Amino acid sequence: MEFTDAERRAYRSLSMADLFWFTRWMFVNRRGYTWQQAQHHATVCEALMRVFRGECKRLIINIPPRYSKTEIVKNFVGWSLGHAPDSEFIYTSYSSRLAAASSWDVRGLVQEAEYKAIFPSVGLREDSQAKDEWRTTAGGIMYAVGAGGTITGYGAGKHRPGFGGALLIDDPHKADEARSDVMRQNVIDWFQNTFESRKNSPDTPIILVMQRLHESDLAGWLLAGGNGEKWEHVCLPALQDDGTALWPEKHSVEELRRMEAASPYTFAGQYQQRPAPAEGGIFKPDQIKIIDALPYMHITWVRGWDLASTTTGDWTAGIKVGRLQDGRFVIADVVRVRVGPDERDAAIVNTAASDSVSTKVSIPQDPGQAGKTQVLYLTRALAGYSVVTSPESGDKVTRAEPVAAQINVGNVLMVRGAWNNKFVDELRTFPNGVHDDQVDALSRAFSHLIGGGLAIWASLGK
Repeated sequence: MEFTDAERRAYRSLSMADLFWFTRWMFVNRRGYTWQQAQHHATVCEALMRVFRGECKRLIINIPPRYSKTEIVKNFVGWSLGHAPDSEFIYTSYSSRLAAASSWDVRGLVQEAEYKAIFPSVGLREDSQAKDEWRTTAGGIMYAVGAGGTITGYGAGKHRPGFGGALLIDDPHKADEARSDVMRQNVIDWFQNTFESRKNSPDTPIILVMQRLHESDLAGWLLAGGNGEKWEHVCLPALQDDGTALWPEKHSVEELRRMEAASPYTFAGQYQQRPAPAEGGIFKPDQIKIIDALPYMHITWVRGWDLASTTTGDWTAGIKVGRLQDGRFVIADVVRVRVGPDERDAAIVNTAASDSVSTKVSIPQDPGQAGKTQVLYLTRALAGYSVVTSPESGDKVTRAEPVAAQINVGNVLMVRGAWNNKFVDELRTFPNGVHDDQVDALSRAFSHLIGGGLAIWASLGK
C-alpha cells in the first residue's frame, strides 16, 4: 500500500504513542495489507498499555484462539522496547518451538525500516542470532522458553523506576493435554517454582494471555487466589452477553452457535472463557426428572464406587443406580466422603449394609499389586454381598458417554436429596470441572447395571 510522506509521519507519531496504532501500522507495513482489526484488539492493547504505564502488575487476558492475541503480545514487546530499549522479557508458551518462533518474529519486527523510523534508538547486538535469545545494544533481552523449560540465569524486568520488561505467558497449556490433571498441575508447579521467581524486581509485571481450557487451568488457579496475588482480568468471550459476536468478521453469531452446538464444552472454555457450559457439556442434567419416591415396580440396583485415599483433594464417591422395568434408570443415592483409607473402607461396608444384599457393589481395581490387594481386602470385608471388581478402561469421557446418552434424552430419574445440587454441578462441568469422582462412580454403576445384576422389588417410598 502507498502512503504519502505526511501520512507516514502522522502514523508514526500515532504508533509511538499508542500500541493499537503501532500494531495496525506495523501490520500493514510488514504484510502489505490492512489488519482486519476489531474492538477487542483495542481492548487488549489498552490493557497491555496499562501494564507499561505501571497501572497494572498482574494481568490475565482470556481470549478465543486465533483472535490475534499472539500478534498483539509480540507487538507489545516491540513497542515497549521502543520506549525502554533496556527492557528484559521472558516469553513462554506451551511449546518451546512456538515460543522461539514468536521471539524471532519480534526480533524481525525491531529490524524493520518502519520500526526504526518510529524508534531509531533501538539496536540489536551483532551476536544476537539465536531464535530463543537476543539482546539490544541498550542491555535489553528477549528470552523464549517452553512451559516447563529451564530459565536458570535469566530474569525479567529492571530494578529501577518505570517499565523495565515483563514475564509473558502466551497459552501455557496445550489444548489436548489440558484435561490431564497431571499435565495441568505440571504447568502450575512450573509457574510457582520456576517462572514466577524470575522477576528481577518486585514491580516486574506478569502477563498471562490464554484461552480457557479447564476450571483448574493456570488462569483459573490464579483467579481463584492460587499464588495469593490479585489479578486484573480481561475476559473476552466470542459470543457476547448481549448476543453479538466479539469479532463478527471472523465468526458470525450463526457460525458461533453452530460451533457451540457441535462441541459445547470445548466452545464454553476456548471461545466463551467459561470452561463449563451453563447447560452442561457431555451431560445435560436439566433433562433429569427429580422424583420424591421410587416408582412401584421391579428395579435392579448397582452402587458404583470411585475411590480416593486422602483427606484433601479427591473424594470417594458411591452412587446407587437402578434400572426400572420400563427401561428407564433412577439415581437413588450418593455417598461422598473425603477421608483416609480406613474410614473410606468403613464407609463402603456401612453403605452396603444400608443398601442391603440386593444391591450389587462395583469397585474399581487400580493397576499393580497394590490395587489387587485393595480389592481383595474390600471383597472380604463385603462378604455376603454381590461384589464385582474390574480395572477402569478407556478415558473418563468415553466411560461417561453411555450414561450421558440416557440422561440427555430424559431417560434418567433422580430421587430428591440433599446431595442433588453438588451432583448436578459436577455433571454440568464434566469433563472440565475440578472434580469428577461422582461422574466416575456413576459411569461404573451404569456400566455394570446394563451388563446384568440382581433384581429386587421396591415399594413406594423405600
